[in-house]
Order: sequence, then C-alpha cells, then structure tokens
Amino acid sequence: MDEPSAEHREAIDSLRSFAAASSELVLRSAEGAETSFPQPLLRLLLAAADDVAAGRAVLAAAAEVELTPNEVGELLGLSRPFVSRLLDEGEIPSEQLPDSSHRRVKPSDVSAFQERRERRSEGRRRIADIAVTVGLPY
Repeated sequence: MDEPSAEHREAIDSLRSFAAASSELVLRSAEGAETSFPQPLLRLLLAAADDVAAGRAVLAAAAEVELTPNEVGELLGLSRPFVSRLLDEGEIPSEQLPDSSHRRVKPSDVSAFQERRERRSEGRRRIADIAVTVGLPY
C-alpha cells in the first residue's frame, strides 16, 4: 500500500484525537442528517485508521467469509502455489471442505500471517541497519 498523503494523515490524526476526547462519534451529512457510530464500529474505524496511517493495507470482511487459496494469494501478493505450500506447512491455518480437496481460509488467519510477516521483515531491516551502523558486513 502507498504511504498516506499528508492530508490523509492529518485527517486520521484528527479522528484519533477526537475519539480519544469523546465516547461518541456522530456523522453529519451535508444536508444536516446525523447518525451516531456505535462503540464497536468506532473502535474498528480507529484500528483501520491506525493501519492506514502506518502505510498498511486494510481489509474489511465479515468474519463468516472464507477465502480460497487463490483469493489469499491475491490479497497477499503471492502465487496460489506458494499459498498452497504455506497452507500445507500450517503457516496459514485452513479448513478442508468435506469430501473435497478444496480449502478455505479465514480472513483473520490471513491478517495474522501478514502481521507476522511484516514483523519479521521489520526485524530483518533493524538487524541490517545495526550491522551497517557498527560496520559489519551484511
């Protein structure tokens, strides 16, 4: 995902500050109609805003939705065969459909895998930065 623009980051920071100071968020249309966001939706919106501000992609899907290995590959930018290998190795949990070779994956498991992948990548970047800083070949 591309880095958010300064304008988007400013809007996200404003939303975060507003939510921290208030327990209710009210959305007002240009015509003046208002609706309140329930707390669970506000928490979801803020979590998504934090991810966008950090330059991470956000996926919103119903918890009941299950993805095919091909869809997982599209979301992660990986090939279907590579995703199948990750499923086989248990890196991403999946369920086999009854009497079938087809598998389905929960979006939450894809998100957890992506978070682990990003943490490992960040860790490798930090190690490389430290190695360069102290003059070690890396």
